[in-house]
Amino acid sequence: MRRDESETKSKTQQKREHQALQALAESLSGLSSNELDHIPLSAALRDAVEEAGRLKRGAFRRQVRYLGQLLALEDSEAIAAALAGLRHGSREETARLHRIEQWRERLISEGNDTLSEFIDSHPDADRQRLGQLTRAARRERDRHDSPRAARLLFAFLRDHVA
Repeated sequence: MRRDESETKSKTQQKREHQALQALAESLSGLSSNELDHIPLSAALRDAVEEAGRLKRGAFRRQVRYLGQLLALEDSEAIAAALAGLRHGSREETARLHRIEQWRERLISEGNDTLSEFIDSHPDADRQRLGQLTRAARRERDRHDSPRAARLLFAFLRDHVA
């Protein structure tokens, strides 16, 4: 008598795989509609994922189990890879925003040496505009005004920092 593939896996292995699919389903249910656009999902699976995002407690758990069953029929590896790529891109963008924030703080607090350092590393930046924004942000900080110039400085830096 010949066994098929599902019979050769132990029950423990089958359970691990099913739990991994449910964990993937739970991760998908936490994504926004815009983020789901970047994940290769069938229409039925996407509808079920969006429904899970609206449910609470017991209904949510039942929906996650159902999503696990649907994911077993799809290319779950491609879906997991797309989800990982989405998360990795988000980390890179967060790191970029931190670098921009560090530049802004240094420009406001340290002055012309930092301005020259920034221009040396980003030669396409407008030195005059950067200097104006930095001075205005420094004045705002000293006067405890609203940070309008600091926001403009951040936007300027965002356009130039990779």
